Amino acid sequence: MQKSVAILCAGGPAPGINTVISTIAKVFLKDGYRVIGIHEGYKNLFNGKAETVNINFHYADRIFPRGGSTLRMSRYKPKDHEFSAQFFKDNNVVLLVTIGGDDTASTSNRLAKWLASQNINIQNIHVPKTIDNDIPLPDMMPTFGFNSAKDEGVRIGNTIYEDSRTSSTWFVISSMGRSAGHLAFEIGASCHFPIIIIPEMFNNTKISLEKIVDLIISSMVKRKINKVDHGVAIVSEGVFHILDNDELKNSGINFTYDAHGHPELGNVSKAHIINVLVQRKLKALGIDIKSRPVEMGYELRCCRPVAFDLTLCTVLGMGVKKLYEHGLKGCIVSTTREAEIVPIFLKDIEDESGKIPPRLVNIKTEFSRLVLSDMHVLNQTDYDRAREYLNNPEDFDFYKILNWKYEQTTVLRPVD
Repeated sequence: MQKSVAILCAGGPAPGINTVISTIAKVFLKDGYRVIGIHEGYKNLFNGKAETVNINFHYADRIFPRGGSTLRMSRYKPKDHEFSAQFFKDNNVVLLVTIGGDDTASTSNRLAKWLASQNINIQNIHVPKTIDNDIPLPDMMPTFGFNSAKDEGVRIGNTIYEDSRTSSTWFVISSMGRSAGHLAFEIGASCHFPIIIIPEMFNNTKISLEKIVDLIISSMVKRKINKVDHGVAIVSEGVFHILDNDELKNSGINFTYDAHGHPELGNVSKAHIINVLVQRKLKALGIDIKSRPVEMGYELRCCRPVAFDLTLCTVLGMGVKKLYEHGLKGCIVSTTREAEIVPIFLKDIEDESGKIPPRLVNIKTEFSRLVLSDMHVLNQTDYDRAREYLNNPEDFDFYKILNWKYEQTTVLRPVD
């Protein structure tokens, strides 16, 4: 029977998925393999109801530059007792390629071990995807999809900023990024927004909604005393994931709650929450500044991949073939900036609990320090002018809110 390669996608979409699928299909098809695409991830893989598609050259060729995923995705995470070998036996699968996050990769490893116990030995190789850029890849390589999502975010962000300038209005943007603030930070830097707020900034103080609001008002007042009546604040949604539940419950915002009593953040606009709280405080302070919320999220996940990701995903797809030919399994395919294929094994990057710690924004790099030093926020030199709007401007001092020291932020290095 013809040997088969099976491909499935799980989690949420990211630009470049189709490019990975297309490349994997092409490199295996030319060597005589059958390539099977599995819809809805692991959801129906073991119950005999799996919906599949045979990926031939023309199919692969057509999807190469497209956004989204030609294979429908699912977040379903099967238990070991659900596993079945029938699909793999019936289709003579020799390689399972999974595209997703660490849960998808972990499930693939559990499945491969279970299949081996049934005397079915298949290789499993994982292609990591996320627009959050929070997987600790070698050589500080970005995760595929990040640059495309950032590019789309910058396009939207520049349009929002132009609206802000045109209408003399502030906008509060909430950007995707569950654990790390890479997306918000780089979109904000590229658009030259006056204030960027990411979870990594709260390294010296406990985060609170009040501090987030005060940081935004710090920028609003700074611009106001400089005769600038517009601006955009971008906040990473990750700040909500490190807030105490009591903070959210006592915010005055109505939430739905899950079975464990946790606010269901996915059902609300984070930008709306922050903007409402900002407007409440502005009114309490007697400051007249208009602001509007913008949620920047799903618009980014299925856009067409930019050239960087087309190249990166092509290399990763070819890398799957290389790792397969070397007999590797239970690994993640990655690459360096020199396009060298590097296998990463979960055991080498996971923590004691079996989870992969997220790669956070390093706010101490020169790039980060330059961006942070250029933000329009109140500091101790602004107190006298700021008293026109604030009785206590020191409470809105950017550095004091974050408990940071005033210091030279620009790092100069000699040229070799």
